[in-house]
Amino acid sequence: MRYRRLGQSGLFVSELCLGTMTFGESDDMWGLIGQLKQDEADSHVKTALDAGINFIDTANIYATGKSEEILGQSLKNLGVNREDVVIATKVHGPMGEGPNNRGSSRGHILDQAKASLKRMQLDHIDLYQIHGFDPATPMEETLEALNSLVQQGHVRYLGLSNWAAWQVAKAVGIAEMRRLAPIVSLQAYYTLAGRDLERDVVPMLQSEGVGLMVWSPLAGGFLSGKYDRDGATEDGRRVNFDFPPINKDRAYDAIEVMRTIAADKGCTVAQVALAWLLHQKVVSSVLVGAKRVDQLTDNIGATEVSLSEDDLAALDAVTQLPEEYPGWMIERQSEYRAGLLAE
Repeated sequence: MRYRRLGQSGLFVSELCLGTMTFGESDDMWGLIGQLKQDEADSHVKTALDAGINFIDTANIYATGKSEEILGQSLKNLGVNREDVVIATKVHGPMGEGPNNRGSSRGHILDQAKASLKRMQLDHIDLYQIHGFDPATPMEETLEALNSLVQQGHVRYLGLSNWAAWQVAKAVGIAEMRRLAPIVSLQAYYTLAGRDLERDVVPMLQSEGVGLMVWSPLAGGFLSGKYDRDGATEDGRRVNFDFPPINKDRAYDAIEVMRTIAADKGCTVAQVALAWLLHQKVVSSVLVGAKRVDQLTDNIGATEVSLSEDDLAALDAVTQLPEEYPGWMIERQSEYRAGLLAE
């Protein structure tokens, strides 16, 4: 297991992060993803820690707080030293019926930070992330609220999730201008089956020095190797919860190449998908979550898979994004000066 700096902070996190979206029983959409009970979650956390993972991610909305509760209890049950783990959680989704029990307002952020700390039995959150963009709250209000949590010692680092490139760039600028705690990371969807992030978000992250945490690296299980173009499919999460949306024809093309690479390297298709992400320089950490310990163990094995330049080229050829404006025009006009940079 390797460790990478998260953005421009002094925090180092494992290249794989244990996702806990499968922790907790519920009747909502999270229940379709996983309903792990305490003893099962303990096994997942132990497996991750034993493999060298020091980074664990959850959210207040997962199973309406139960994921946080189970994670916190797992740390207690396993006797984990607090300083040995980096705990990340998120705020934004609805945690009640009222209009103020959701979003990124000062009140909701401060209330939910306190509630998350209580559920996880912790005295601080290492990485506190805004889980989505709130069009009803001024960005300045959100960032000021987050900064106050850092100043009070309840939160150490700040991140965002599922924000557009312009939104992240604006937040980074506001934080710098007002001398607030900086944004160190963005948690976003990025896979061989969905490389949309490369159009604007990836260049922005590299420009601003913001780290990338990848969620759903197997495209909701689609890149696990369970799915075939002819319709022969094993049981999987997408049978009941077909998310995130993907271009399935392009994904099937990728799977065919991945199977060839997996056979050549003696690994699984899922490990190839994860290894590809670990080869992307912009990636700080890849979230892995599972319903079973053997699935988690298989995912962890991706850290031992090395892809050659030929492997990466073959995967790129079948998954690269169609050209779009202004990308193709920027590339064309950049040629006037780009050559000077190589001299």
